[in-house]
Amino acid sequence: MSETRPEYTSQGKYARLIPTLADSKKEERATSILLAALMSVYEFRKTMLQSINKRVGERTKLEAWTEVVFKNETPINQKKSPDDRPDGLIVLNTGRTKWHALVEAKVGSETVGEDQLLKYIKQAKEHGIDAVITITNQFVAFPTHHPVTIPKKHLRSVEIFHWSWTYIVTMAQLLLAQDKIESQDQRFILHEVVKYLEDPGSGKAGFTSMNSEWKTVVQSAFNNTKLNKNSEEVLKTVGSWHQEQRELCLQMWPLVGEKVAVKLPRAHRNDPKQRLADDCERLASEHLLISTIDIPNAASDLTVTVDLTRKSITCSMRLDAPKDRKSTSAKINWLTRQLPSNEKSPAISIKAMRKGQALATDKPLEEVRKNPNILDVENTDAQPVAFEVFTSIDLGAKFSGNRVFIEHLEKVVPDFYRYAGQYLKAWVAPAPRVKQVEEDPEEETEAQTTSPEND
Repeated sequence: MSETRPEYTSQGKYARLIPTLADSKKEERATSILLAALMSVYEFRKTMLQSINKRVGERTKLEAWTEVVFKNETPINQKKSPDDRPDGLIVLNTGRTKWHALVEAKVGSETVGEDQLLKYIKQAKEHGIDAVITITNQFVAFPTHHPVTIPKKHLRSVEIFHWSWTYIVTMAQLLLAQDKIESQDQRFILHEVVKYLEDPGSGKAGFTSMNSEWKTVVQSAFNNTKLNKNSEEVLKTVGSWHQEQRELCLQMWPLVGEKVAVKLPRAHRNDPKQRLADDCERLASEHLLISTIDIPNAASDLTVTVDLTRKSITCSMRLDAPKDRKSTSAKINWLTRQLPSNEKSPAISIKAMRKGQALATDKPLEEVRKNPNILDVENTDAQPVAFEVFTSIDLGAKFSGNRVFIEHLEKVVPDFYRYAGQYLKAWVAPAPRVKQVEEDPEEETEAQTTSPEND
């Protein structure tokens, strides 16, 4: 490593894995350790930079500095405001091209505001820097989405990305768990970085509480009071829900050993503003918050539905009914045999879905096991075309507690997958059988006559 700073900087410290900083400098310490880990561990930098659409080959070099000051901005010996000085600078060198990014990190409950982010975007433009990466304890659906809304006119030549500290740690944990790091020395380095960031003293924090307006929004929905989709309380509630969706996915990663993601329609993936607007519309009109979670190779998506009117949380997975079983009971037995009995399991129920006007029926799993016909509907021969396996908890007064709600949510979702979801298998049509064609006796006699044995 050359440790030679870019020409447009007048000051900056090379990122250190073991920085010598005061105990109060949590933000600077965490930033330095992270940037040094990106330089030190090839698979880690490859994974993190791929999340913001940057390819990293084995020969690609990454260098990083902290507490960067630009030449044309601060006279010599004049102290610069911390809000005007980015926490870090990354330079990615492929040999043919260089990609530069400013890094601004916050720990604890601190966030990057719009004014501060605009300053860094302006600095990036002035010095030909390609991107600004922010790192806080805020969660976003994808690193290409940002918790701060910036007008597009400011982003014509500079990209903005966002990582949460939890996302960074989870990506590292997944690499370690899957044994993806070739060098044992680099594996040790990343393991120690994870241990540091997981310590409460590092400033990393998960999403632990809904917004302060949560109780008011819940009460309004419960009383059937009209909610304004453009009100601050609705916008903040949906914003909190979006962060919690991401937190749920990150918590599921270590559980299943795979990357679990929020499943979004293309319109929402490409436009976070539209996603926010649509979810605010749903909350205001239906009093629902819904998340669809994509678990690799699972039988179906896992849907989480929060009903503010009923004060309930429901987790569900939907499977098509098998088409090779004729009777309703045979179809239901196909499903119930997949689900083991477990005393620790949350209360699981089965819903039978039918076409047309025929009613959907649901009953607790244990009742369905004993009597598959319990899901039949009177006065109709309509067969189930799909089944929904679900658990639902009614929290009552606890629902409006912004911390208690999160605690229950983060328990019921992984529990549902642990005790039910992981065992489900989608129906697959059996391979077609070879048709048994009856041979013509005359052809058989002719074949025997002309066989080599008869020559």
